[in-house]
Formats: sequence, C-alpha cells, structure tokens
Amino acid sequence: MVAAVFLRAAVRPPSPQIGLRPRHITWVTPSLRLDRTRNIGIIAHIDAGKTTTTERMLYYSGFTRRLGDVDEGSTVTDFLPAERARGITIQSAAITFHWPPESAGEANPSPPGVHSPRSAVSHTVNLIDTPGHADFTFEVMRSLRILDGAVCILDGVAGVEAQTEQVWHQASGYRIPRVVYVNKLDRDGAAFGRTVREVASRLGGWPAVCQIPWFEGGNGRFNGVADVVNLQGLRWDEGDGKGVKMFSLEQLDAEDVQLAQELRRARVALVELLSEHDETMIESFFDCEEDHLAVPSLHIVESLRRCLHQQTGRNIIPVFAGASFRNIGVQPLLDAVVNLLPSPVETPDPEVSIGGVKGGLRRLLSGDLLVEQSEKATAKGKAKKKPTAIQAESRSAVEKLQGCALAFKVVNDAKRGVLVYVRVYSGSLDRNSVLFNTNLNISERAPRLLKMYANDAVEVDSIPEGHIGVVAGLKHARTGDTLVTYAGNKATPPEPLNSLQLRPITVPPPVFFASVEPHSLSEEKRLQDSLGMLLREDPSLHVTVDEDSGQTLLSGMGELHLEIARDRLINDLKAKASMGRIEIGYRECPLAASGPVTQVFDKEIAGRKGKAGCTATIEPFDGDTTPPAVDESAALSVETIDGNQIIILAPALDVAINKRGIEESPLLPPTLDVATLRSALHNGCLAALARGPQFTFPMHSTRVTLTLDPTTHIFGNETTPSALSAAARLATGAALRSLPAGNTALMEPVMNVVITVDEASLGAVVHDISSSRGGHIVSLDEDVPLPATDLTDSPEPIEDLPPIDPAKVYAPPDPFQSASVGDVDISASTNRPRTITAKVPLKEMVGYLKHLRSLSAGRGTFVMSVDRFEKMSAPRQKAVLADLRGEYM
Repeated sequence: MVAAVFLRAAVRPPSPQIGLRPRHITWVTPSLRLDRTRNIGIIAHIDAGKTTTTERMLYYSGFTRRLGDVDEGSTVTDFLPAERARGITIQSAAITFHWPPESAGEANPSPPGVHSPRSAVSHTVNLIDTPGHADFTFEVMRSLRILDGAVCILDGVAGVEAQTEQVWHQASGYRIPRVVYVNKLDRDGAAFGRTVREVASRLGGWPAVCQIPWFEGGNGRFNGVADVVNLQGLRWDEGDGKGVKMFSLEQLDAEDVQLAQELRRARVALVELLSEHDETMIESFFDCEEDHLAVPSLHIVESLRRCLHQQTGRNIIPVFAGASFRNIGVQPLLDAVVNLLPSPVETPDPEVSIGGVKGGLRRLLSGDLLVEQSEKATAKGKAKKKPTAIQAESRSAVEKLQGCALAFKVVNDAKRGVLVYVRVYSGSLDRNSVLFNTNLNISERAPRLLKMYANDAVEVDSIPEGHIGVVAGLKHARTGDTLVTYAGNKATPPEPLNSLQLRPITVPPPVFFASVEPHSLSEEKRLQDSLGMLLREDPSLHVTVDEDSGQTLLSGMGELHLEIARDRLINDLKAKASMGRIEIGYRECPLAASGPVTQVFDKEIAGRKGKAGCTATIEPFDGDTTPPAVDESAALSVETIDGNQIIILAPALDVAINKRGIEESPLLPPTLDVATLRSALHNGCLAALARGPQFTFPMHSTRVTLTLDPTTHIFGNETTPSALSAAARLATGAALRSLPAGNTALMEPVMNVVITVDEASLGAVVHDISSSRGGHIVSLDEDVPLPATDLTDSPEPIEDLPPIDPAKVYAPPDPFQSASVGDVDISASTNRPRTITAKVPLKEMVGYLKHLRSLSAGRGTFVMSVDRFEKMSAPRQKAVLADLRGEYM
C-alpha cells in the first residue's frame, strides 16, 4: 500500500500559482475525476499534531517548498494572526493538493513495490484542518457534515482523549469512514500498544493494526514503521523525511529479528480480524492454503476498504503509526487516504428535505422523491391528478436542476471580501450563474469562483460535483444555507424545488456573553455591520440587545470562543469598539401559574392601522413531566424551543385545507392564512420570553398557552401579522408581570464536564469538584454519553453494542514493557489516564483550566458542554445576584 510511492515525493512538481494574481482556469483535468477525489478532514484533540501533520502532507505532495512550523507561526493552514500567536487552530482551513504528486506531463507510471492501483495514479485531495479545542466544536461539526472521510490523529503519549471521543462519536453520526494515525511516537512515554487498546475500548471499534512502530533495538529511538499489509520495514533518514529505506521481511530478519517476528504476528492478527468481517477475505485466505503471510497485499487493502465503508455495527478502524514532527510516517498515511477512504461516488446518499418530505439526494435526482412529495401534497388538497402527470412534472423539474451545493463556511477575507465555502453535491456551479438560496428565498449571482489553497486561491470557471470550492462576492449566504442553480429564465426554481434543504446545522445555546460598546455613536453602524459579518461566519455566536440599558450583548460557546470573537471584531474587522468582561448567561423560570391575561394591540405600524388581541397564560414547564393543561391534539400549534413550550389554541377557528394544500379559515381576513397567524403568534411570544419579569434574564422552563378568539381578537383587515405578533408579545409579557413577587427564580447552566488526569492527580481533582465547586461526580472511567447539545443529525441511531474487551485486541508490545504485562488488564497501570465525568455549575468552571493544571502538574485536560439549566437554591441565588450587582457598580 505504501512502499515506492515515496520515491515520487522527491521529484517536485511545479508549484501552483500562489501569491500571484488569480487567473481563470478551466477546472477539468484527468485527476479531478470523482473516483480520484478525496474530501477528507483532520480531526483530533487539541495539540495532537493536526496542523503539523497537514504541513507535512503539503510538503511531500509538492504544494509547499518548506516545512511549516506551528511554534514559528509559519504554517500554511493556520494563517490567522490569532492562530499563529496562540499556536492553535481556530478556523478550519480548506486546502487542495495532489497525491501522489502530479508529474509534469502524463500520469505517473506504477513503480515497482506499489501494491494498490489507486496509489499509483495522482488523486485530488481536498483537505480540511479542523480545530481541536472544545470551544470550537461547532466549527468542527460544520466541516464534518461535508466530508467523505477523515483522519483521526491521536497523541501516542496521551492516547484517546476526551475531545477525541466527542468528535469521533459526532463523525459516527454522519457515517464518516475514518482511519487512525498515532502520532508523536518519538516522545518519551509514547505507547502505541496502549493507544491501540484505547481505540477499542473508548472509540468502540476493532483496531486493524496496519503498521507497528520500529524502535532501534526494540526500545531505542523511533526511526520507522513496519508495514503489516506489505510485510516490509520502512526506515526514515534524518532530515526532511523524503529519504526512506525499505526492507523486505527477509532483510528484516537480518536487521531486527524481534521486529520481524512481531510483524508476522501482526499480519496473522490483521488477516484473522478481516476474516471475521469480510467473507471475501476468507476465500482469499483459503486460496492461499491458510497461510496468513501468503495473502496478497492487494486483497488486504481491498478488504480493509470494504470493511471501512460498511459503517454498520462494530466498525474496523485501520491504525497507522508515525511522528509528524520528526517527518516519519506521513507518506504512508497519504497512501492510506487514497487507498482506503471513499470517493464522493462511494459515500452514503446525503439526506435532503423537500416540501416536508425527507429522503436521499439520489432519490431526488431520479425524480422519486418529488413524486412522493407531489402525491403527499395532492392527497392533502384532495385534487385528482394522474400519477403519470406527476412523474412527468417531477422528471422535467429535476432535469432543469443544474446544481445543488451546501454553504458550510463563510469567511471575511481582507483582500477578497466575503468568501463562501461550498461543497457541490450534484451538477456544477458555474461562474456568473444565478444561485438561489432556499433558506433565505433570494437569488444571487456568483461573479467569481475560487479553488482555495489555505489563504491563497486560483480562480476557476466552475466547481464540479463532489468538489469543494469557494464562491466570492455573495452578499447574503450564511453558514448552513443550501444553494441551487436552475435552468431557464426564472431565477427562482419552481415548487417544491425552492424548498430543497441539505441537512442544516443545529446550533447549541450559548452559555457565555459579553457586552460590546462602540467608541462613539458614529461607530455604531460599523459595529453592527461587523457583528453581522461575525454571525454570518459563525452561527454559534448570538447578538442580542438589552431593552433597558441598550447594551449589545455578544454570546458564545466558551471563554476562548468569545476572546477570539473579540479579536476578530477589533483586529480583523477593524470595529472601533470595546468589549466588557465575559459573563454567564443565566435563565429565569416561573414558580407558579398565572391567570389568563388578555391584551389588545391598537396602534399604527408604518403608517398602517394595526389591531389584534390575544390571551396568554403562564405556568411552569419541566419537559415531559409537566402534564398539559389542555388537549394538545386540539391545539393549533405545540412547539418546544430553548426549554420553553408554546401552545396556540384557537378552538372557534374553523380550519380547513384548500385544494392547494394550504390551511385557511373563513373567520380570518383574506390577507391572513392560518400558517401566517401561527407564525406571528409564535414569534411574538418568543420575543416576550427573551426577558424575564424580575431578573431580566431569558425565560426557561416556561409553558405559555396563547388563546385566540376570532370574535374578539380579530378585527378584519386591521388585523395584520405584525399586529398579531405585537398582541402575543404584550399578552405574554403582561402574564409574566402578573406573577406575584418572588414567584420567579434564577436558573444556571450546569455543565457536563469530562476531565482527563493521571492516576496520581485523581483524588485531588475529585475532591476539588465535589467540595469546592459544588459539582457531583457521575462516573469514573466509563464511556461518556453524547451531551444533550450534540450537533449530529444522524438519520438512524447508532447501534448499541457491548464494549470491546481490550484483552482480545492485538497490539504490539510497548518499549520497556515486560513480557507478562500483555496478559494483565491494562487498568493495573498506576500512571494510566483516568476519566472523570461530572456535573458542575458553569460559574464554577470559569477559569478552571489554570486550576486543573496546577492540581495535575500540567497534565490535566477537560471538555464541557451544556447539560441543562438547573434551578438555584435560595442562598446560591442571593450570592449570584450580589455578585452581579457588584460587577455593574
């Protein structure tokens, strides 16, 4: 699978036009065939070596002429000033290169020693380097959803860490095939065998060990790997990693007999593991007269590929070894990307939603999904239409659909303006074509299309299916929007194609906020524009305005998240503003029910008379445990959002569905339909719930019942959607204020915290969490369930399977490990990492990282996510309020 591919890496191809003025090129080359394209991501815990590995990939592919260094701030993918200053990845960077490198002229001939036809020809690799810090989980998620495969990098010393587990499970939700690369094996304390067992026990898959590390003399310096698939040794020379010496199995017997014996054991274990999951491998094994070493390498590669792409039940996880900083093991990893990870045509059908019907994109393109949607709409409207007519219309609509793409990332570039990163799922996006945004229902022209190389670019004429590119010059597109192009003079596609949605991102609620103030009134508009740009880039940021003080509040997912947003706002977007200290977003909840409160809105709105009424009732709400006061089946709408439930009742409204499938009522004015009425009441209620009556924090755990009586609340043509919305806001606000004094309480966010420390620090950390910080320990060293704010939208639940016994997993012995340790449970190690799962109030976790480092001699790490909002006790509420008042004095 690897072998002589390295020889081509030494022949450097012409560099792309980096730093020059972009020129128009036609994006059609043999290497851009879909089966020779890989859209992959790099995922890992912070500081596992993602960016360093990416830099080596770019160097060996001929994309760069020097090795970038994170510590020096000279990396290609970490190009933001804040990234280079902090030495971490903040923003996922997209970059395109070719592996094996394209030679000048014709495709590379297959050199001797290469055992896979895939790695003998050049492939286009679209790679995304993602952040590892827990505050930027949302950044990772919006990249994961458009990937076809991923490389998960593990620190050979730390093993499988908390953030790695979280991102791994999220990738499982999208059914993304992954390979594991164990990095940093050159460091003291690195344990490849222990890490392999942790892959089984903590990531829930069977590790297929494809490489074992090569240490000089068995316990000396790390200088290469033994390739289990091709039965050969690879030893890197000192320097830039382009010089590599290959040893056959016979040569290894003379060079390092201990490694050769372990390589034979690894090959037996790999063939046995694949035989348990792949029937074709069993046939190949019998054809080779049950000789594990005689099974052809190509058969093993194909079996690994089949098992990796199944993504059902207990998965096979190919594991590779290396030390990227020492330039060891990156080229075989690139071969694995080409040989094992899928192309766009081999990925599962991406889920789409159209007109309320969900299905696969390929079903949409075949017309079947549109037929199903049309039949559903026809049945609702009770209109008689022949199935053949429906099929003909659907086929005609699909034939005119020229392209469908997902905007997964928006970036404001100082030189090029707003750049919208897109993944094209069908057809192509062409320069100057009209893009219809199905989320915003607006059309925009695409003046320029770019192929990005981190922060450099080449201008292209089109972005074909299966590829990742950039549209420059769009004014409205946001992260998560679906963009379609349609043939014909009309910019808007016909129904129902104008409602086509590729799976949207679920944005978790923010838990930290800070005030943002312009330096002067003249700077206010610029500040608002800059904040709008930030929100387009990062939907996990929220901006609200406090009605009383007029303060603008910026909310985010964590302390570092808000610090980076402040840096971007002031340094990159040049907004002349100052940001207050980071605060916690509390919530307010009712303790008792209110009586019905009726309010009538009667004012002019934009020069037009508006009049409408509404009745609201407030009561406490606690998920499924609070029984409804009314029959929800008779309600016009029942929605639960941000922990609040809104019920809309209109018992006297005679609702019927017309022939077009639209709800209408004879008691409503002609300009108002039922769907608009429902939306207006819902939005007005949400606006009132954004501010509590006593502490001015947003409401939580609140059930609002809105009742509309057409005879007393509807006033003909004067009742507009805006008037209804205002009436619902007034009625809900009045009901909140009618609660007796002291009948609301503060709620605080309680975090699901996963802390990783070594055995020696376990007692101190547990005592600190349970006594000093008011938290409680949930478990020690147990698998942690995904948090409630998990962003995956998996079409089907991942199967619940029993944990894997690490004793049944093959793993090579680690240096300095005694012969008997392999037979003992790895939990006997006194210095092994321990995982603490706890529930802790967010206020106690502010600035916790420094404290944890002091308790664990700098080795402790943690990740956290919002678990729920919990009601405070009276003494704690009093202390928090006193603290808040003191901060604003």
